[in-house]
Amino acid sequence: MTDMRDWLGKVSGLGQLKKPNGADWNLEIGAITQLNLPSRMPPVLLFDEIKGYPKGFRVVTSNSSNSVTLALVFGLPGAYSDSELCLTLGDKFLEWEKAFTDFPPKIVKTGPILENIDEGNRVNLFKFPTPKWNALDGGRYIGTGDAVITKDPENGEINLGAYRIMIHDETTLGIYLDPPRHGRHHIKKYHDRGKPAPVAVSVGHHPLIFRISGVEVPEASEYGIIGAVQNQPEEVIIEEVTGLPIPAYSEIVLAGWCPPGEKREEGPFVEWTGYYGSGVRPEPIIKVERVYHRNDPIILGAPNFKVKKDGSYFKRIERSALLRKDLIACGIPGVKEAWISEESSKSLIIVSIKQRYAGHARHAGLAASQSRQANPVGRYVIVVDDDIDASNLYDVMWAVSTRSDPANDIDIIRKAPSGPLDPLLRKPTNSYFNSRAIIDACKPFDWKDEFPQSGEVDAETMKAIKEKWSALLGM
Repeated sequence: MTDMRDWLGKVSGLGQLKKPNGADWNLEIGAITQLNLPSRMPPVLLFDEIKGYPKGFRVVTSNSSNSVTLALVFGLPGAYSDSELCLTLGDKFLEWEKAFTDFPPKIVKTGPILENIDEGNRVNLFKFPTPKWNALDGGRYIGTGDAVITKDPENGEINLGAYRIMIHDETTLGIYLDPPRHGRHHIKKYHDRGKPAPVAVSVGHHPLIFRISGVEVPEASEYGIIGAVQNQPEEVIIEEVTGLPIPAYSEIVLAGWCPPGEKREEGPFVEWTGYYGSGVRPEPIIKVERVYHRNDPIILGAPNFKVKKDGSYFKRIERSALLRKDLIACGIPGVKEAWISEESSKSLIIVSIKQRYAGHARHAGLAASQSRQANPVGRYVIVVDDDIDASNLYDVMWAVSTRSDPANDIDIIRKAPSGPLDPLLRKPTNSYFNSRAIIDACKPFDWKDEFPQSGEVDAETMKAIKEKWSALLGM
């Protein structure tokens, strides 16, 4: 089973847990989280004694903003650089996606999530210390590190998706769903039949549940992949109001219905772009009928900010791993690394290849620009040779400056798909398009063997030098 408290114990054992007590839910938790993130290895923050709330009602943030704690989410203890973790996760995702059918969720009768059950006039969503993360947010967002559980009324398919959830009042939530998301399609199918859609929202849980809910994986497989990661089925309880399977070890689950034809103004909220991209828009609501929570419950927060290593750091690592996997699955040979730059919000992708044929760089760049991981705002794709560290922007820009010619090595794709969160789209609009630039920063294939040699120590010698001198030099 996935239990946040077990994970927090392991994080604490590694010296990666800090406990700032006494913070205010109104902006202060968000500001402390933002201040913490730019550090080289930002620790996990566990907030308690939050202003206006009883001791034990907690919020955890920065849960996977460094390679150590993110690796631990996936059961990969040890020290990894960002690029090493990206390559390892890419290989692991191949294994997990092949094995997910072997680990369907295990239905159990009871679990810690049933320790407290509120229904009827006892339902009060403000019972929990939901932060207002940023000053211009449209409200308090209880769902930032969440898992929204929905069901396809036609085939019974269960989906877990990470969608932002705002509190409107004591019993009503607002939900924002991007157009291509599975949860949106499930809800629409109910609404097309004139029926309310059952929805359960887990807002506190082991971060693995959030991680898998937030990336593109095969349909109807999230619970199976969670099971494959931990090599045992995830334990779930059939929630009585909606009939949906909820994690038995979740911290907080909100269950209810998304009615057809009812919307409220939702937003704005800082998204992974680092901007208030979508403004205020009428969005669907969820009427909560039952609230489940453990004793001393913990909200999992994963807000976004315009800082290096913000709340979407994990997405860059995971999506980079998945992008490399997708390129290999498309038949692109010689892919060494695929990297979604930390200095952008999915807008800059770097792919390193070992060139094998004329047009290889364009082939890789075109495939990367149209991958699921590049949408909706993957504006730039840079393809470099395998001697360039794709995760090192200094190396990448050196290659762009010395190996690409603007007149011959930049291609533009027009009318690529975009979405409402794209900050370069002037709202309101129904034309969700953008363009993509592919920069070939590889040595010219037809004379790459004649290209001037770079002046650097070879990789094998550098490795030996680092092993000998790194401790003395503090490397």
